[in-house]
Order: sequence, then structure tokens, then C-alpha cells
Amino acid sequence: MSECIFCKMVNKEIPIDPVYEDDKVLAFKDINPKAPVHILIIPKKHISTLVDTEESDLETLGHIHYVANQIAREQGVAESGFRIVNNCNKDGGQEVFHLHFHLLGGKRLGSFW
Repeated sequence: MSECIFCKMVNKEIPIDPVYEDDKVLAFKDINPKAPVHILIIPKKHISTLVDTEESDLETLGHIHYVANQIAREQGVAESGFRIVNNCNKDGGQEVFHLHFHLLGGKRLGSFW
């Protein structure tokens, strides 16, 4: 995906300061944070949306949630609470079409309901 900004980050074509990185995922601070802690966690494999995941992606999806737990602890929001958000497709609010999860915390987050 030569035009995907997140793929460019994974491929080190765009420099970032990772919060976390391993062979499956990359995590970094959101450039337009909605909370004091706002980290994006992305798979290194390009997957456009959650709808595009396959059974072979199950390990990576589980790993993303494990990494979110680790990052929440490191960022000091595990005990007070945090939110994991995935926006899927245009009506769901997705702006970058590379699967990503937002980890938000550091303040009391309002209810969606």
C-alpha cells in the first residue's frame, strides 16, 4: 500500500517516535489527541478495516489488545481506566484506511450512550 501513511510509518519512510514496537504491531502517539493519553496501535500488516480481517489475523488482533494492556500500564491509566476504540469505514468515522485502535485515557471519558 504505497500511499498508506501508516504503512509508510511501519516501513520507516516517515519517522515517528514509537511508544511500542514488535514484529506484529506499532504504537505511537496520536497527532490530534482526544485525551491526555491517546495512542494508536496498528498492525504492521496492511489491513484496511476491521471488516477486512480474516481468521489468519486472529493472533494479531489478540496481540493488539495485549499490547494495549501493556501500554495502558506504562502510561499510568490501567488502574483508573481507559478506552479502546476502532472506527470502521467512513460512517464509523475511519479516516485512515489501515486498521488501527485508539487507546484513550488520562481523564474521565464520557459515555457514548
